[in-house]
Amino acid sequence: FSVSNDLKYDAERDLKDINAPNLPVHALNKIKYGDTATSEGILFATYSALIGESQAGGQHRTRLNQILDWCKDDFDGVIVFDECHKAKNASSTKMGKAVLDLQKNLPQARVVYASATGASEPKNMIYMSRLGIWGEGTPFRSFEDFLHAIEKRGVGAMEIVAMDMKVNGMYIARQLSFSGVTFRIEEIPLDAAYKDVYNKAAKLWAKALVVFQKAADLIGLESRKSLWGQFWGAHQRFFKYLCIAAKVRRLVELAQEELGKGKCVVIGLQSTGEARTREVLDENEGHLNCFVSAAEGVFLSLIRKHFPSTKRKRERGSIIKRKLKQRVRGLNKVMKTAQDHYSSSNDIIKISSESSTDSEPGLESDFNSSPESLVEMEDLASRYKPFNGAMCNDPIGLYWLSPQKEMNGSGTPECVENMKQELLSQVKELGKELPLNTLDELIDYFGGPEKVAEMTGRKGRVVRRPGGSVVFESRAEQGLSIDHVNLKEKERFMNGDKLVAIISEASSSGISLQADRRVKNQKRRVHMTLELPWSADRAIQQFGRTHRSNQVSAPEYIFLISELAGERRFASIVAKRLESLGALTHGDRRATESRDLSKYNFENKYGIKALDKVLRTIFQQTESKVPVPKIYQEGDAAFFSEMKQSLLSVGISCKEMRYGFMTMEKDCSITKFLNRMLGLEVDKQNLLFQYFNDTFDYLIERDKKDGKYDMGILDLAPGIDEIYEESKEVFLTPGHPQDGQVVFYK
Repeated sequence: FSVSNDLKYDAERDLKDINAPNLPVHALNKIKYGDTATSEGILFATYSALIGESQAGGQHRTRLNQILDWCKDDFDGVIVFDECHKAKNASSTKMGKAVLDLQKNLPQARVVYASATGASEPKNMIYMSRLGIWGEGTPFRSFEDFLHAIEKRGVGAMEIVAMDMKVNGMYIARQLSFSGVTFRIEEIPLDAAYKDVYNKAAKLWAKALVVFQKAADLIGLESRKSLWGQFWGAHQRFFKYLCIAAKVRRLVELAQEELGKGKCVVIGLQSTGEARTREVLDENEGHLNCFVSAAEGVFLSLIRKHFPSTKRKRERGSIIKRKLKQRVRGLNKVMKTAQDHYSSSNDIIKISSESSTDSEPGLESDFNSSPESLVEMEDLASRYKPFNGAMCNDPIGLYWLSPQKEMNGSGTPECVENMKQELLSQVKELGKELPLNTLDELIDYFGGPEKVAEMTGRKGRVVRRPGGSVVFESRAEQGLSIDHVNLKEKERFMNGDKLVAIISEASSSGISLQADRRVKNQKRRVHMTLELPWSADRAIQQFGRTHRSNQVSAPEYIFLISELAGERRFASIVAKRLESLGALTHGDRRATESRDLSKYNFENKYGIKALDKVLRTIFQQTESKVPVPKIYQEGDAAFFSEMKQSLLSVGISCKEMRYGFMTMEKDCSITKFLNRMLGLEVDKQNLLFQYFNDTFDYLIERDKKDGKYDMGILDLAPGIDEIYEESKEVFLTPGHPQDGQVVFYK
């Protein structure tokens, strides 16, 4: 089993390499469901074929039954799961279940799990039921027990699992030597024009948050969970596109330098921005005369499809009215308490009947529950305390509306529609300055599709014609279906007809682009990563395109990370996964290629503590031993006040509990904090990140001093071949001497 039908040719090539060219390989997708003719040889199938079902009646309704029938119950041949990480969500996906069923129904079969990325997290090992680590007669009764035991103990436990499997001979973790491979991280400075556009975008998103909020209040939107889910999802995608755009020019310069040195370039991307191009095509009835901005598309699409409107509001009749009355009554009580509480203050706050947790400045969660369940009446007054100790009046220009005006205003729909149109026109205005689709821009910079081998999943692209006009064209070529275009492009790159290749998620599994001895183009590969994928599995898969066996020269890897603080978050996630992937697949967390990236990993207990400390300091003004970044000249109070406003503008606030204790809860995770940070203006982003980073370092330093820091499994005297023994002490364990002993060398 493997991931794509094209790999059947690779399987045949490998059989030829090991001198077994006469074994026929049958592709399952070419065999009819009803076909029972048993044929000798090797069956090749993809994981998606494994869950295939036929609508027609007949003997074999499913591919799984067909395979079982072909093998018969006493089958004792080999089943190879190549790229077996595809079955990793075995408990939740059909594909994973089918992989488990196949192993269960053929107990005599010999199973091989083959993958470059076995399991970046222990929960993804569920499909490896043949390892004998869990189940009857093993240390763990079920997979859940195993998972609980390993996750509780972290990376160290994963290292032990891998070492134990190696010792038992059930596990071979060969890795291509990395000698000759070079890694470097290229940090890219941002120019003034780019910063200006980024800051404008950040301000517009902060404004959009307010407008969405106001619109939802005006129409009395009941459940806002999906609204905020969509809003923050789009927010993250928008700034991801902006991050990538910052690197295009530098990438082209670097690539030109490398091409000048006689090397060839492979560029790794994740997203192609095709969806947005399609939207513009549909709007213009199939005509395009300019490059499209993916970032602008994300923003416009959010407003068009998800802006709160009366159509989106589901009427629930009298129930809603009854709830509203109760809530208004409750809120009035709160208001009275609040006014008594703050009678000395001049600040006033008007709260609408809908302004529950959802319409607070701090949108505590990306996915809010419905308002009724979250409003805790007597808490509301104390919740506003974080703002300078008084009731906060419009901290970021949020409009609070009185209930009467809100619910009875006949002009509500027009008012909401006007807000929507105004926001759309502002986004379009900003769109004139936003960067264009990265993939199209790159191909254009390198001299068009004739010079670039594009291996992505998209069906069409926008290109510049020799005359200067811009048109949309299909990627399919004469006599070639879209599926085979990627293979053809790969051939052109390997033959040296094209010296620049751009690969995306679609082509990052199973395509070989290394400087192979068997191909014409043997120039050294320079692999540049513009955007790191979310998961370590995918990162390694992508790096593995250019670093494979039988190569003349090892590749160079260049990671491009812009100065934007929020960008480090992408590096943080990948660094973490590469670390745990190394631990699981090699018995050593430094085994994967994360040596250079691990300084960007904040997703650990120190990251969580640092974030908690930072938010407490900013929202509660608790004392902190970590000084404010040196570049900030205005003083501590101004710094914390500015950071508080910034966090509120990206929807991060803090709940204050009744007794003055603040809890971080699950409301603000590291991921969410770093995600949202992308939506701040460049300088504020960097200041906040600097402060977070300083706190993170301070906590680690403090633990090291106290001797509490977990260093993982360490090498003995690294870098020195000879060790001198000063003294040796032997300690016997209590009981009989043969029970064991501990030897302590110095």
